[in-house]
Amino acid sequence: MSTPSSTRITACRACGSDRLTSVLDLGSTPLANRLLMADALAEPEPIFPLELLFCEACCLVQLTDSVPPEVMFRDYVYRSSFSDAFVAHARRHTEKLMVERKLGPSSLVVEAASNDGYLLQHFVERGVPVLGIEPAVNVAEIANARGVRTRPEFFGLEYAKKLVDEGFHADVVLGNNVLAHVPDPNSFVAGAALLAGAHGIVRFEFPYLGELLRHLEFDTIYHEHFFYLSAHAIEHLFRSNGLVFTDVEHLDVHGGSLRVTGSRTADPDGRARVAALLAEEQSRGLDGPGCFAEMAARIKALRAELSGTLAKLKTEGKRIVAYGASAKGSTLLNVFGIGKESLDWVADRSTAKHGFYTPGTHLEIVPAERLLEEQPDYALLLTWNFAEEILAQQAAYRAAGGTFILPLPTVKLVP
Repeated sequence: MSTPSSTRITACRACGSDRLTSVLDLGSTPLANRLLMADALAEPEPIFPLELLFCEACCLVQLTDSVPPEVMFRDYVYRSSFSDAFVAHARRHTEKLMVERKLGPSSLVVEAASNDGYLLQHFVERGVPVLGIEPAVNVAEIANARGVRTRPEFFGLEYAKKLVDEGFHADVVLGNNVLAHVPDPNSFVAGAALLAGAHGIVRFEFPYLGELLRHLEFDTIYHEHFFYLSAHAIEHLFRSNGLVFTDVEHLDVHGGSLRVTGSRTADPDGRARVAALLAEEQSRGLDGPGCFAEMAARIKALRAELSGTLAKLKTEGKRIVAYGASAKGSTLLNVFGIGKESLDWVADRSTAKHGFYTPGTHLEIVPAERLLEEQPDYALLLTWNFAEEILAQQAAYRAAGGTFILPLPTVKLVP
């Protein structure tokens, strides 16, 4: 198999401006979800630059280098349904949309990057027609098997035109945790706008740049995330593709996210919330590259704190493992240089990951039950965004004396 290569950009992926300022350089890392089999551990592992640029024309924060989506998403290991909390979050959103948009048997909800049907299944249960667009063929098969109509395709303007030609017109077009993943955001947003037409809405969720900066969530930076989004960037992106940024909502999920809504016409109440957030961002400097001024120093200090904590525990003879073979965990371990010298293995609830090894650090991924079976002294929680759920799931491990280590924004031990 040929080694994948990346392409370095010279202009903003959204607006085309060359007014790009480098704001954070995390070095080079492997692809965060490129899990390895045991027989591949001795082979050279491709790595790619992980550096952020700020576009001074449209406020979009983005990676310098693009790895082809086909390399990252055609066969995908992430399953949304393995998180009970995330499935419940999706269910609450569907219930809200049912009322808000008066959805019924004659409606249509389309979701781009619909994964295994974790969200659309709730509409299916209520008799609302759905269509999922999921580029990972293996994941689309799982969704179809559970009764969620799903096509294994990449979503963008050209595919939206094909759907419209087939007679599809959506009341709601959803994109949860996908807008940051698409190399051509204009095509994605324009396609959603086309499908929604004059009367539908588009609604996207994504981790919020404001929370990334506030809580030092640098581990959410990896190659699948081309973009790190603010309300300012969304305002530019929607306007450029014929949409009004009509509403915004703050969410706790994934360390702090935004749920944004776009349509052809403005809602006064919603626009007031948008205006308030834009003003808040301006006061924090999120409309300029200076918002990253302290980021590198804070990351360096956190690396010293976490590495020092792990080293001290090892000196005391403690056994340490990790929990959550996540993409963000891959970034944290590789950027901080933490591997087998500190951690024995990494446990994960996803059966799709068992038997593989983590990229770069080559830690074996084992079932979550190993935590209680072997009772290591400490578990570094790499999936901190689901901390409450995981701490509850692992109550028996904790009751038996196990302690979780939460890695950011500062190191915290949770016995």
